[in-house]
Amino acid sequence: MVVSNGTELPETMQAIGFDAPGGPEVLWLQTFPLPRLRPDDVLIRVAYAGVNRPDCLQRAGMYPAPPGASPLLGLEVSGEIVAVGNEVPREMIGQFVAALTPGGGYAEYCAAHWQHCLPIPEGMMLSDAAALPETLFTVWHNLFERGLARDGETVLVHGGTSGIGTTAILLSKAFGLKVIVTCGDTAKCAAATRIGADLAINYRETDYVEAVMAETGGKGVNIVLDMVSGDYVARNLKCLAEDGRHVTIAVLGGANAEINMALVMMKRLTLTGSTLRPRSDNFKSALADEIADNAWPMFADGELAPVMDMTLPLAEAAAAHARMEKGEHIGKIVLEVAGDVSNG
Repeated sequence: MVVSNGTELPETMQAIGFDAPGGPEVLWLQTFPLPRLRPDDVLIRVAYAGVNRPDCLQRAGMYPAPPGASPLLGLEVSGEIVAVGNEVPREMIGQFVAALTPGGGYAEYCAAHWQHCLPIPEGMMLSDAAALPETLFTVWHNLFERGLARDGETVLVHGGTSGIGTTAILLSKAFGLKVIVTCGDTAKCAAATRIGADLAINYRETDYVEAVMAETGGKGVNIVLDMVSGDYVARNLKCLAEDGRHVTIAVLGGANAEINMALVMMKRLTLTGSTLRPRSDNFKSALADEIADNAWPMFADGELAPVMDMTLPLAEAAAAHARMEKGEHIGKIVLEVAGDVSNG
């Protein structure tokens, strides 16, 4: 390990932990040893950490960390690289980055693979940077790589005001897609429209299948980006046009679905999906490279910016989880750790 400017790092750090799975109230600030770096890791002094739905699932005991990953919560951070493993370019020390992590973000220091980091340009808020990696990697891979989204197509996104949903709206519009979203109330529908959605459907008041078919003149959408699953799948397939693609990224409504395979055959539909966290380092590195080439520049130059909901201190992680699980947020929730330390 190489340490910036010879500065000696502390042996311990403050981080959010929990003694047993449960509700948000089980989270509390504890003392942990600093992460050990692998040869291809960097150590980041965390400025902000993004909060994501998988964090809530892990806290509840439903989504364990993959083998070798930190057991601490937190899949994305922003901050300054203060140390590197012996296979990492030394010039990365002192750089400010946004990083996708396999865990460990809710802490003063976090380890991440050096090729899973994106450079933060001067002028980008560190809080905004921490809100991007998890949703950006997820949406890019599932919408554009697995979903094969193309200019001029139409996508249906469930959970339009979630972190995933708002990122999907931003990227879809940037790449020439028409976007239909579903939301749980009128205020969220209005917010989704302001963000850029062409149509926002209140699923509590309107049959979204009927609304989608009316909006598309009976043709249906080309892609469904679904985080609900369960009984939504059969309805989603009715929304798809011929040769449509159904991409599942979460199963918040249940993992099992009953579908009409005759409909799949008649429409020549493709059903796919993925989870990001357990994928290999090489896969994530390749994905980071593609994002760096195609999507990150739009955020770096200010053309796009993440939709931010609320920033809370690290010690209030329980409140952040409670807000997310109640569905009160519009956009991303982030935790402030070191805050807006200097970035150039």
